[in-house]
Parts: sequence; structure tokens; C-alpha cells
Amino acid sequence: MALCAASWLLGCGITVRGQQSAPVVLDRVVAVVNNHAILLSDVHDELRLSVLEPEATSGESPTARAALDRLISRTMIQQQIREEDAHAAEPSNDEVLARVQQLRKLLPACVHMNCASDTGWNAFLTAHGITAAEVQSYMRMRLEILGFIENRFRQGIRIAPSEIEDYYKKTLIPQYPKGETPPSLDSVAPRIEEILLQQQVTALFVAWLENLRKQGDVEVLDPAFLSASSPSTASAGGIH
Repeated sequence: MALCAASWLLGCGITVRGQQSAPVVLDRVVAVVNNHAILLSDVHDELRLSVLEPEATSGESPTARAALDRLISRTMIQQQIREEDAHAAEPSNDEVLARVQQLRKLLPACVHMNCASDTGWNAFLTAHGITAAEVQSYMRMRLEILGFIENRFRQGIRIAPSEIEDYYKKTLIPQYPKGETPPSLDSVAPRIEEILLQQQVTALFVAWLENLRKQGDVEVLDPAFLSASSPSTASAGGIH
């Protein structure tokens, strides 16, 4: 990439040249985020791995522009993690493996292939051109970002009993059919508190990420990505 550094503004590519054939572009820089290059191959990898996202079965096909947007946001988050805590602990192997096991049981796109079994999981990976090592690397990255979000935004948030009661009366109870007895407030209060905490954490994170992107130096070099509309930064962060 050192050879490409001076040529980012020209949309630098990595090429090979045969004796009698024209140059063939193997890869190219499609965006630069605070001096960090994002390659077209990175976008293609993100598209393959997008099947691991919970919203993968939403009915909308993943797009290269959405993949690039997630990569831009994720790059900025990871840069911020290194800036704020250069010694941030990475998730342990046990944590990563536990998350992969959870993914195999709960991922909507994987249910029909019985990914809880090794045979089903291997078939799922093969069908989508993904390796087990790539899944573990992806889960490690996600856990690192989730840990950062929890530590940075959850601290100091307090949910008042009145907020829990209000959610119980206005949101939870109306979900139960007439004649069916809803659970007591005391029995569901811890779960409601967690829901409200996550809502506040998400709101703080989305506002922080939008501000981070405004302040950052992001340049999209590939015209094909410039012509596509950019999805919201809320979905681009890839946090679940």
C-alpha cells in the first residue's frame, strides 16, 4: 500500500501486467478514512459477511454502498477505541467462541440449515463462501466494539422507577390481548429497565457516531459509490 499512498486521489489500484496483455486491476482503494484505506476487496468481504447480521433476512439485498458505509463507520469507531484506550483488552477466545455458538442458534438466516449442528453450520459457511476463521474474526471485532459502547455510554445512565412503570403501562400491557392477564410489574421490571437502558445507550451512540463522521476526514474515491445514496449511520455501525 506504500506505493499507493501518493495516488489515493487518482483511485489507486494494485495491478499486474502480462507480457502482451493490458494491466489487470486486482484491487483498488475505494475510500480513505482518516488516512486509512478501504479497498474494494474489503467491501466484497463485508458483503459476504453481511449474512451474519441479524437483519440479513429483512428482504432487502445487501448493497456495496451499504457495506462501504458500515466499513467507514466501523473504521472510525475502531480508530476512536485506539485513541481513547490504546490498551483496550480484546475479547477472550472463550467469549468469541461463545458468541459464535449463540449466533449458530439464533441467526435467522441460519435456522433452516440447522446451524446448531456441525454439519448444518459447515454447510451454511460453504454456501456463503465464509470460513470459520472469518466468522471468529468478525465476532471478535463486534465484541470489541460492543464492549466499547457499553463502557463509554452505559456508565452514569439511571432509569427511574417512574420510567419503568410508564413503559409497563403504556407499552407492555397494550401488547396483551383483552382477557389475558399480563405479568406483574415487579416480575418484568428488570427486563424493562434493561430495554430502557439499551434505548438510551443506542441513542447516545448514534448521536456520537454521527458527530464522529462529521468531524472525520472521509473521502470516497470510487465514482460508483459516490452515485449511490448513503444509508443511515445508525445501521452502518453494525452493533447488535
